[in-house]
Amino acid sequence: MAQVQVEVADIAAGEAIVQSPRPPSLVAMIERIAGRLVEIPAAALVVAEIVILFAGVVARYGLRQPLIWSDELASILFLWLAMLGAAVAFRRTEHMRMTAIVSAAGPALRAYLDVVATCAALAFLAMVVWPSWQYAYEESFITTPALQIPNIWRAAALPVGIGLMMLFALLRLARTADVKILLAAVISVAVLVAVFWLAQPWLKPLGNLNLVIFFVGVAGFCVFAGVPIAFAFGLAIFGYLALTTRTPLMVLVGRMDEGMSHLILLSVPLFVFLGLLIEMTGMARAMVAFLASLLGHVKGGLHYVLVGAMYLVSGISGSKAADMAAVAPVLFPEMKQRGARPGDLVALLSATGAQTETIPPSLVLITIGSVTGVSISALFTGGLLPGVVLAITLSALVWWRYRGEDLSHVRRATAGEIAKTFVIALPALALPFVIRAAVVEGVATATEVSTIGIVYGVLTGLVVYRRFDWRRLLPMLIETAALSGAILLIIGTATGMAWGLTQSGFSRALAAAMTGLPGGGASFIAVSIVAFTVLGSVLEGIPAIVLFGPLLFPIARAVGVHEVHYAMIIILSMGIGLFAPPFGVGYYAACAIGRVDPAQGIRPIWGYLLALLVGLVIVAIFPWISIGFL
Repeated sequence: MAQVQVEVADIAAGEAIVQSPRPPSLVAMIERIAGRLVEIPAAALVVAEIVILFAGVVARYGLRQPLIWSDELASILFLWLAMLGAAVAFRRTEHMRMTAIVSAAGPALRAYLDVVATCAALAFLAMVVWPSWQYAYEESFITTPALQIPNIWRAAALPVGIGLMMLFALLRLARTADVKILLAAVISVAVLVAVFWLAQPWLKPLGNLNLVIFFVGVAGFCVFAGVPIAFAFGLAIFGYLALTTRTPLMVLVGRMDEGMSHLILLSVPLFVFLGLLIEMTGMARAMVAFLASLLGHVKGGLHYVLVGAMYLVSGISGSKAADMAAVAPVLFPEMKQRGARPGDLVALLSATGAQTETIPPSLVLITIGSVTGVSISALFTGGLLPGVVLAITLSALVWWRYRGEDLSHVRRATAGEIAKTFVIALPALALPFVIRAAVVEGVATATEVSTIGIVYGVLTGLVVYRRFDWRRLLPMLIETAALSGAILLIIGTATGMAWGLTQSGFSRALAAAMTGLPGGGASFIAVSIVAFTVLGSVLEGIPAIVLFGPLLFPIARAVGVHEVHYAMIIILSMGIGLFAPPFGVGYYAACAIGRVDPAQGIRPIWGYLLALLVGLVIVAIFPWISIGFL
């Protein structure tokens, strides 16, 4: 969820460190050089993954000569892409974090909390670097089946990536201008770590109460203090395992590896890149222009266009930030000229972000498939109609709000103009159908299909629209690697937390409690809607799914709720939380993309959130909407 990016205004806010106003120092120069030395290989890995996977599709489906080594090589490079991308994201301050409380603090406190966030991340990295090296060494005794090389070539990505993030954390701290703030932050984090370490004899006898202390207390405190979510999760699970169990810490690294290197997640960076590609080639602009020619003369017409454009673009990029960034700059200027209020525009943009969470190839759908075993193809099929239902409820509210709009100054597009825009938009409109047909017909897997979209997008941009800025290609690849690393590191640490919950017996207790709810499946769905709406506003979709999906989907099966139907319900619930102020990160991302003050959208968004909730209830009551075409 996502998809969340997003990405990367909708999934990330930077850790702003107070920097010296002096000219660039030696430290800044070292950081810049080191950053470039990491960014270039990370960008190259994105290209390599596209080439390898597309070559696998061509060899298997076109030449009938499958490459037996392609998936294995893609998996090896994928872990390197994830870790180098995480390092790039760390340097660029693009790891996801919850900044609602930090942003409300005064300048001095905000600067202190930003430095604390870096120190906390550094503390986790320093504690896990040795176990990661041990893990890589143990993997050296394993030989890969196809390439017949030691698995340390893959596993070494973990200590290397962790070491690079440590380097960037130290360089960032070295550039902090206020020494007092730096010392206060370092001492604060050191004292907290020492307190927990000394409390070890008192923690072990507490049993499962430690789950509350670490997974709620430590993780929650870190998240609200502005520590990036991946490192907040990492500190919680590391503390839990190190201080309350006898589990070797190398096991945590293994769980992180398992969570981050699932091959289905390789579609995350590829769809992120595809989203950037369609914006650069003008495909998104062509689609929006066609929809505007159809409905621009209708009262509230461009608002309907916004809803429809987000639905179509979501089917291409899978990334909410890329969706909003592709649509808003095209529509907002014309909508403002027609008298639409900026606050209402950004509120509707946020609502459509939540509405389109289930539309394939959503990153949240792919994540659910990877961590729960639900069929990706079934999720892709089941996600189409729920988005339509929410689009209808949003459109009903748009009709009510804009039924008195004055359109006397708007000229209706002629049939010829509509036909012209349709012909121009046709190659772009075909892309979502090309992607879905490739999966349904078995041409490519859910992982490989993104490469078909990328190749289609490149050819369309070069041949049809003749708009392909080669100078933007490297920044797009680097941005793809950074966003993907930020997402995958969260998945890695959240996988560790989920494993800890499972080993503690919590999952069995939760299953017993949820299964025993009066009302059976209906009560389970109602509780899930409330829980995931709250989780979506705090954790965003992907980490919440990784953490709780493996626990709750078996319960859904036990109480008779279809897995695909349940997936649609929790995705939409998390989407509402993600885009709901005051905590929803997606809302502030929409404001940033639309260049609108967040305060202006607070009031109008509640009506749209109510419309989304009505649509969610309809989807929950009628399972056919989700599973009717399976």
